[in-house]
Amino acid sequence: MPARGRAWTAAARLEAVITTAAMAEAGKSAWCREHGIYPVELDQWRASATTALAAPEEARASPQATRQDKKRIKELERELLRKNHALAETAALLVLSKKVAAIFNKAEAE
Repeated sequence: MPARGRAWTAAARLEAVITTAAMAEAGKSAWCREHGIYPVELDQWRASATTALAAPEEARASPQATRQDKKRIKELERELLRKNHALAETAALLVLSKKVAAIFNKAEAE
């Protein structure tokens, strides 16, 4: 069944890479035509799989980095909350100053 219109799952891509790994170039091209993909895509999938399996320890964050990230997130959330409060206060003061200006303008007009 041609797969040109469908999205290949990660498992299906890995299966395709494994299936075609031992094939000669002609056999691999025939397999690709049969399944509706390009050999270049197959090569990209192989490279992605190799990269993903190359160094899983390096890709994983260390516990210390995770702690630092959590601390940084907490600091940023605290700062965002402080800035939101300051913005709300400023908006309230602006509204009040406009109301006061409107009241005094009315009083002067009378």
